[in-house]
Amino acid sequence: MSSGKGTSLEPNVAGALSYLFGWITGLIFFMIEPNDSFVRFHAMQSIIVFGAITIVNILFYILWVIPVVGWIFGAVLATILWVFALVLWIILMIKAYQGERFKLPIVGDFAEKYS
Repeated sequence: MSSGKGTSLEPNVAGALSYLFGWITGLIFFMIEPNDSFVRFHAMQSIIVFGAITIVNILFYILWVIPVVGWIFGAVLATILWVFALVLWIILMIKAYQGERFKLPIVGDFAEKYS
């Protein structure tokens, strides 16, 4: 049950929504939910995971201009990254909605430490 501060959403709903638009909603929920450690954990995990995916995706698009190597990074690896991110996004949203504090390897430890 919510404490009345922050979003006033149930923690599982707020946790799931913190993944909705990747690091952007993670940042929003991290800032507006100061007291709920469950929501802050999922928000921070969203910021770290989808922030890193965004940065890698930007690097792939920058490398795209290089002949041959750019095609490999731009087309093949970017597609693999997109599929991976989509699957991860769905899993993380479902786990948060189920009320589970699902920790990804390495990233989950950072999220827990800074949430």
